[in-house]
Amino acid sequence: MTFSVTILGSNSATPVTGRFPTAQVINHLDRIFLADCGEGTQIQLNKYNIRLGKINHIFISHLHGDHFYGLIGLVTTFHLFRREQPLFIYGPAGIREIIEVQLQASQTTLVYPLHIHVVDTENVSSVYEDERLTVSTIPMKHRIPTCGYLFREKPRPRKMKPEIIDKLNIPLALIPKLKSGRDFTDENGVLYKNEQITIDPAPPRTYAFCSDTAYQVSTAEIVANADLLYHEATFMNDRIDMAHEKFHSTTVEAATLAKAARVRKLIIGHYSARYDDLQPLLEEAKTVFQETYLAVEGAVFNV
Repeated sequence: MTFSVTILGSNSATPVTGRFPTAQVINHLDRIFLADCGEGTQIQLNKYNIRLGKINHIFISHLHGDHFYGLIGLVTTFHLFRREQPLFIYGPAGIREIIEVQLQASQTTLVYPLHIHVVDTENVSSVYEDERLTVSTIPMKHRIPTCGYLFREKPRPRKMKPEIIDKLNIPLALIPKLKSGRDFTDENGVLYKNEQITIDPAPPRTYAFCSDTAYQVSTAEIVANADLLYHEATFMNDRIDMAHEKFHSTTVEAATLAKAARVRKLIIGHYSARYDDLQPLLEEAKTVFQETYLAVEGAVFNV
């Protein structure tokens, strides 16, 4: 069952050939969510064959340009494509005004419903929920209000043992209730406990997207035991003073947080333009947390 992250952009603010500003696609059961929307996101969506029409929810971490300058272009492309279904955008205070002023200046009246939700960047809060997934904010420590987003699957229903339905002549109408945990009594009055007729589902999966932030221990508790964690690592550890000055993190700090949170895998990204070769960043992070991977354009990670 698909739950994956595709890296569209991995770089920090200054452009570098081959590296785009931050943007990621989260595919959960063939539903597409977009986390951040840096300049060039549309180009990357086309390059990696992501269908624009499947994007219904966009989560913006903060209002530094390298994380949202591609947003108005995507919003208006949907307009040019005569989109009909609603688009939902989530972001910090100011996101609504930024979009509205650009639409007003270009005298654009969208042909589809646009819903903009201002999120709380200082507290963990739920911003999206459907029958299979929740998304909540992760407070970040940056120069302006910033949050990450935690994509968490809801527990799946139990699975029927394949041979049991015919053996016990279970009515099909009862199967959803049995999957939810109910016991079953057959036509002879014999009680079967739920664990006799069902098996445990796969455990729910979690992806944590931690955008621009200085290192903070509190994040580890929020993202604890995540299957996959993305955490910015703008600098190597020899520039830790610069990282702190700019409210960013180093490779070692990202890896230290991943280790403290006991996550399964770590992706580092948001690289400073000073680094042409990313391998030293990876090697340094791995000295602390072995299961570390580089966010590079086009890379796909399963949650």
